[in-house]
Amino acid sequence: MARSPALLPLLALGLCCAGIPGQSYKMKVKFRDRSTTHPQVGQRLKLECLTDKGDSGVFWVRQSKGGTLHFIVFISSLRQTTFKGNEKTSTRFDAGKDGSSYWLVVETFTAQDEGNYFCLMNSNQMLYFSPGQPVFFPETSKNNFFCDIFIWVPLAGACLLLIIALAITIMLCQQTRRRRCRCKRPANGKPNTKPTRPSQQI
Repeated sequence: MARSPALLPLLALGLCCAGIPGQSYKMKVKFRDRSTTHPQVGQRLKLECLTDKGDSGVFWVRQSKGGTLHFIVFISSLRQTTFKGNEKTSTRFDAGKDGSSYWLVVETFTAQDEGNYFCLMNSNQMLYFSPGQPVFFPETSKNNFFCDIFIWVPLAGACLLLIIALAITIMLCQQTRRRRCRCKRPANGKPNTKPTRPSQQI
């Protein structure tokens, strides 16, 4: 497995030829926890590769945002792991095999772990590979924050203006009503007027 970086060009060729005729083994990568849709910062993230051929080892590879392939680990059919640098263990990853499931754990997920994750199998000098599983931080939170500002701030301002206008209208109506109610009308509906004296002519 010291030659694992030399496999990357072959893996790239295999990834570019996805869906070629004659692929007889089914492989699928998914989150081990079904409730997981996006990773969180510092989360212990677990992926699994399901295959209908459990007697062959599996490679775990990550494709970064820029398209670069990164070898992570090789898991043999006997559950032996070989990480980058021909190491048997890793401080950043854990891996293993349960039946026909080959799993990979990212101990503390960070931005450098984002990408598309693939599992690949080499059987009879043929490469078989799974569809990629996108593993990225949700990008909607920051965008939604700015969208909320542009939407809710003008809306809140308009609502405030309407409330102020309504309060002023109510105050003016109350003052007008008080002024009208100061003059009392007689029972016959005619205003009280003082009798005028006839002018004396000399």
